[in-house]
Amino acid sequence: MASNIKKGNNRFAAMLTSVVDQGRRFIKAQAPHEPLIERCKLLVSTRGEASGTALARDILDTYEVLDTGEKIAFFTDLAERFDPDPDLIRKTAEAYAKSHSTTDFRRLLEASEPGRRELFRRLNQAPDGTASLVRIRADLLSLSKDHQTFARIDLDLELLLKAWFNRGFLDMVPIDWNTSANLLEKISHYEAVHEINSWEELRQRVEPPDRRCYAFFHPRMPDEPLIFVQVALTQEMPAKIGELLATDRQQIEPSKANTAVFYSISNCQLGLRGISFGNFLIKQVANDLRDELPQLKSFVTLSPAPGFRGWLDKNQVDDTLARQLVPQLQDRRWLEDSGLIEKLGQTMKTLAAEYFMHAKRKQNVPHDPVARFHLGNGAILERINIAGDLSARGLDDAYGLMVNYKYDLTKVEENHENYANTGAIVTSKAVSELAKQAERLRRAPA
Repeated sequence: MASNIKKGNNRFAAMLTSVVDQGRRFIKAQAPHEPLIERCKLLVSTRGEASGTALARDILDTYEVLDTGEKIAFFTDLAERFDPDPDLIRKTAEAYAKSHSTTDFRRLLEASEPGRRELFRRLNQAPDGTASLVRIRADLLSLSKDHQTFARIDLDLELLLKAWFNRGFLDMVPIDWNTSANLLEKISHYEAVHEINSWEELRQRVEPPDRRCYAFFHPRMPDEPLIFVQVALTQEMPAKIGELLATDRQQIEPSKANTAVFYSISNCQLGLRGISFGNFLIKQVANDLRDELPQLKSFVTLSPAPGFRGWLDKNQVDDTLARQLVPQLQDRRWLEDSGLIEKLGQTMKTLAAEYFMHAKRKQNVPHDPVARFHLGNGAILERINIAGDLSARGLDDAYGLMVNYKYDLTKVEENHENYANTGAIVTSKAVSELAKQAERLRRAPA
């Protein structure tokens, strides 16, 4: 399927390149050395398809070589000169409020739409225009922190990208050791959860029969993964990432596995931040694996908890349990003592249960970003694991703590709806009991 997609895209790209080559003849006489913002205004007013496509590619090529200061100046012009007219919006809104006619409604929509959106639509028609716009949004996101007016541009571009990257347009493609070296290298580069340091480590992730990798692609970006998930087929729910990634582990036949473990999910394109693909990818992979391997009974994650250490350290001020626990965790000698691991681990689990169930942001969603993702997808907070990730990153982010979220395919939609409507967090009985233990520990004598 992937090869057919790529062949189709190659033919489409060749056609666009031909259009651009023809169009360049028409734009040579249209002041090609005009400032970039003027060329953008010209593109919006251009009616010819060939000249418009060529001009769009010319604008994108020019943008690519701008330095940071020039990009800031360009975005400033884009924010100021492509805004809608407030007076026209008011007048058309008043007219529609009186008439409720389709004609006035259309006029209101046209008046309220910034000219930037039409500019982005036309830029998207250029060869590789979609990928260029994704890179432009990545620049916008990094610069918007210091330039608040750029957020208006980002709103327009995000709205269009959400439509263009709708799930219906995406293709899920398996990644294995026979995948092109170029794409495998990108998978290694984009891995955001558990670093891949060599080709051999990458091979261990995608070649064995009990390991799988799947990625989403967009037809206009066939060589750029949008997001990918790595899966381990196992005979039990794992508690430690080191056991899954060990190069000397005992491989199993897929037919003997009863559990599919989603142990790494990585978004690849910064310019698509805020456009969710992971929920669709996990559910589609789970359903495809269930069709392929009917004996699979459990679909779980082994997930990091990137906000836990910061929350726990901060809670030392007001919480006696945290105040007793944190100094011992910061002294990493506890990791060398199995008895101390067990002793400290029980307190850490109870505090972690409180963290996942009760630590909320202003929007009444979990403080932990990974928890927001999986619980929002309809997963169950199944188990909390001590010393699950003893890498430097795992200790720095969460004192080694990891979590299993469970995807019960018969209940994910119900859980998702409850979470979206009420913020309800579904947990296993074990996790729920851990949260109750925290108060009992606080009442216990020192």
